[in-house]
Amino acid sequence: MFNKFCLWLLTINGWKFKGEVSADGQFIMVVGPHTSNWDFVIGIVARFALGIKINFLGKHQLFIPPWGWFFKALGGSPVDRRKNNNMVDTAVQLFSDNNQYKLALAPEGTRSPVTRWKTGFYHIASKANVPIIAVGIDFKTKSIVLNQPIQPSGDMATDINTLLDFFREITGRHPKVVPVYIPSAVNKH
Repeated sequence: MFNKFCLWLLTINGWKFKGEVSADGQFIMVVGPHTSNWDFVIGIVARFALGIKINFLGKHQLFIPPWGWFFKALGGSPVDRRKNNNMVDTAVQLFSDNNQYKLALAPEGTRSPVTRWKTGFYHIASKANVPIIAVGIDFKTKSIVLNQPIQPSGDMATDINTLLDFFREITGRHPKVVPVYIPSAVNKH
């Protein structure tokens, strides 16, 4: 019932889905472009409208009282970006422990403009052997665009450029240039 309410909420606000995603199995969703706090709100409503449990990682400050319980109830797990922790292996273990685990991430890692993505999502998908689904929150067309899954090939440059090509067609709430993948300048995951 709640998923119908969320679908109605999106619809009355002019939003629609383009594409489909299977509720079965595992995947990583890379969602973008991340330019506003509204991305999270629309993303959470869209998640419930789809009726699929999709988890997310968020900055640890979101998970402190009084609202921490709320973000955990939505499927969130805190990440302390000040610490050098092995999030890739932690996420891979989550996939290993649950054959229906799904994870959504913003590859920019921030709402601020970036010149290149963090690549942890790619390493997680490769190690966990799960597909990556690009999801665009397009404010220009008021569409949540669900792209076809891609299985990491091991050629990170090609795969990430394919994802970036998808996001070049998506307009964020605060439009910005989509990063360019530069293999020699890869961020640490």
